[in-house]
Amino acid sequence: MPSHPVPDIVVGRLPVYLRALTAMTQEGKVITSSQELATRLGFTSAQIRKDLSHFGEFGKQGLGYNIPFLSEQLRHILKLDRIWGVVLVGAGDLGRALANFQGFQERGFEIRIVFDSNPAKIGQSLGRFVIQDIDQLVPSLHESDIRIAMLAVPARVAQEVTGRLVEAGIRAILNYAPTTLSVPSGVFVQNIDPAVHLQRMTYYLLEHD
Repeated sequence: MPSHPVPDIVVGRLPVYLRALTAMTQEGKVITSSQELATRLGFTSAQIRKDLSHFGEFGKQGLGYNIPFLSEQLRHILKLDRIWGVVLVGAGDLGRALANFQGFQERGFEIRIVFDSNPAKIGQSLGRFVIQDIDQLVPSLHESDIRIAMLAVPARVAQEVTGRLVEAGIRAILNYAPTTLSVPSGVFVQNIDPAVHLQRMTYYLLEHD
């Protein structure tokens, strides 16, 4: 790992590079270049080389990058050389979609338990899961090695649920609730709010109308 802090924006681009490399592997490619990656992703080749240089030298000038090797190195940097267990909180429409999504495991993640507070849902099946009572969240997670949560609950209860997750030892939260969470130092939150991204895009649509 690098001896200096790496900007979060750089870390955020690494999974995008890995996704592109995975697609290239599926296409039968073995070698690529920063220019080819840049063309696929809309970045500059200089930006890609600079991002990767934070972690070492992975290619040779004039020869490019060996795709299997670079993919393996990125997985190691992102700690994806294991399957991370994930807890899902919220079994509404969004939670159901997340629980049934088949693409998490191939990218390093596995939902292992689902919680909800609705008595009508507790004990019901959700795919391969039985929905658990959120009142059991803290003791259940204390007995597990799960450190990642997906939060798919209404905004009004998101902070209270987050407090329980932190108490249970969760250190990374993917937040789908349209609200900003307050968490202690050492807990990382990534917010996913589709409406925010839609609102960002309408700025450009209106500008060109």
